[in-house]
Amino acid sequence: MPRRVAVLGATGSIGGSTLDVIARHPQRFRASVLVAHRNVEALVALCATHRPELAIIADPALEAALARGLAAAGVRCEVASGAGAITAAAAGPLCDTVVAAIVGAAGLESTLAAARAGKRLLLANKESIVMAGELLLAALREGGGVLVPVDSEHNAIFQCLPGGRPELDAKGVRRLILTASGGPFRGRSRAELAGVTPEQACRHPNWVMGRKISVDSATLMNKGLEVIEAHHLFGAAPERIEVVVHPQSMIHSMVEYVDGSVLAQLGNPDMRTAIAHALAWPERIEAGVAPLDLTACAALAFEQPDLQTFRCLALAFAALREGGDAPAMLNAANEVAVEAFLAGALPFLSIADLVEGVLAELPPQPVVDVPTLRERDAQARAAARRKLRTAC
Repeated sequence: MPRRVAVLGATGSIGGSTLDVIARHPQRFRASVLVAHRNVEALVALCATHRPELAIIADPALEAALARGLAAAGVRCEVASGAGAITAAAAGPLCDTVVAAIVGAAGLESTLAAARAGKRLLLANKESIVMAGELLLAALREGGGVLVPVDSEHNAIFQCLPGGRPELDAKGVRRLILTASGGPFRGRSRAELAGVTPEQACRHPNWVMGRKISVDSATLMNKGLEVIEAHHLFGAAPERIEVVVHPQSMIHSMVEYVDGSVLAQLGNPDMRTAIAHALAWPERIEAGVAPLDLTACAALAFEQPDLQTFRCLALAFAALREGGDAPAMLNAANEVAVEAFLAGALPFLSIADLVEGVLAELPPQPVVDVPTLRERDAQARAAARRKLRTAC
């Protein structure tokens, strides 16, 4: 029987890459549940191709339009809408594998539900573990499932660690080294970044990604969130996680051992590699990715990140060291800031200022449960919006 896969965020870049890999292996995988935010037309097209058992649109106001579109396309499947339906599907009987690729804090509940239900969880929604790392790990223990990271950096570390999991001291690990491309503005000074536009920030040199994650890559906040994610996934203290800028994006991350060995995972910058690995682990399958031609590669370069210009990475390290729900506050403030930047309401360099201001206003509290976390998330967003109005 093929694995039945729920793709949460099916119309995004991760969702598209996942469905491409699934289509290459119809005997092994079936896309049984497809979830989209608001893009009815794209979801209907995916359903016509992959024939899921259930299609869900996050916005309840669009459920009728989805049903009409599926009927017109001759697709017979169940139709649902809303956050509750997504969470129920992630934990329900229509799937044994969940690709958590909903962007932002909106993906938290469904990710936790999949973990509690013992699913194989392919985690691409880094905000879930940044916000609620302790709760997610507890849910995984409760459900007895397995989490395989899909972010290229964490998937690389997973591949370079024996068994892919924590107890770093027992495995002789000295440190985890996350690589960063540096984004589209690598090497620029603060003065040169004063007037950059959303279009420039979203023009990543190596990866094709959504607008929010592209901006996070440009500010290096994306790498900061990945540092927090690595801490939870692999049990690594902040001082044992290092970030190096690697513009070629060929080495996706590295693990250094106490004997001096450094294991690196290399590959072309194509998310299908990590997705195929996560879907089939511990086996390997064809991903549709071109072989890496080392003789055609440019020289591999590495440099320290510029934490003065790209302050978001430093703020993420600081939030991790603060502990408690500081990473959740960081994430919430950043989502508001990036949304404002994309709307033309906040300068690029002010993203870090807004995040820093929220962190200063809301000291961290212990992570207790999801409702409390949601309340604190709302407080951070309200504080960010208030500061945004004041700044304008």
